[in-house]
Amino acid sequence: MEDLNNTAVTEFILTGITEDPEIQVPLFLIFLGVYLVTVLGNLGMVILILFSSQLHTPMYYLLSSLSFIDCCQSTVITPKMLVNFVTQRNVIPYPECIAQFYIFCVFAVAECHMLAAMAYDRYVAISNPLLYNITMSYQACLWMIGGVYGMGLLSATVHTVFLLRVLFCKANIINHYFCDLFPLLELSCSSTFINEVLALSFSVFNIILPAVAILSSYIFIVVSILHIQSTGGRFKAFSTCSSHIMAVAVFFGSTASMYLQPSSVSSMGQGKFSSVFYTIVVPMLNPMIYSLRNKDVKVAFKKLLQKIFSLNKE
Repeated sequence: MEDLNNTAVTEFILTGITEDPEIQVPLFLIFLGVYLVTVLGNLGMVILILFSSQLHTPMYYLLSSLSFIDCCQSTVITPKMLVNFVTQRNVIPYPECIAQFYIFCVFAVAECHMLAAMAYDRYVAISNPLLYNITMSYQACLWMIGGVYGMGLLSATVHTVFLLRVLFCKANIINHYFCDLFPLLELSCSSTFINEVLALSFSVFNIILPAVAILSSYIFIVVSILHIQSTGGRFKAFSTCSSHIMAVAVFFGSTASMYLQPSSVSSMGQGKFSSVFYTIVVPMLNPMIYSLRNKDVKVAFKKLLQKIFSLNKE
């Protein structure tokens, strides 16, 4: 606590994605559109699953949780980034910066484990369909969702506690568009060795292990698909899996490139580029990849629209 009281820096300045004034407005309009699509898509998915009884299954409970995570993660980052495009000096107070990092970390870690939980759900459904209702019971589903958020809260709390011990008494310009760990550590005037060790350790646990679990699940899924006699059934299953794998690869690839190397090695320019994918692009794409090609979701959406129109007519 003594370190925190002696902290000279009371606010930070975010440089944003770019400082080129000619492209600030176009980028503002692009990312505003992306954010609106992200919020509408993810909140729409949560509402659709909530009010559609045919979607009250473990698979869609996990999907609604993923949509909630994506919406929250994007909301923590994007509005502040949009402000940076229309202001000359984007200032963020020290407490708000720490709070932004903490909340972002909770949902970023939760997304890693939620994607692993969803992959396991699909593995059970395709490889062991007769045991699906037993293995993925509602109680098991709730425990999985609770564990996902628990991992996020634990990781974020540990990172934040040790970040509060870091002294910031030099420059206060963060070379990023939000308060991320490594850009903050670059400004430190005290030792950050423990923070970097924690970052690498937690990254292995929160990125590598879920990625391995997802890869293993899909290997077993592909093996099961190869036993399908129908060519059309195989193609449909492979098509669905390829979409999910693509989304997972973009998310884990971008997070790994940012967090699985020391801050002394990582490039902040590359870090910004990677961060755009897992904080902005992936949350927008997930509702489309996981739902728009899903027949059950389309049917539920049509039924919900019919209910809404019928109520309006009455």
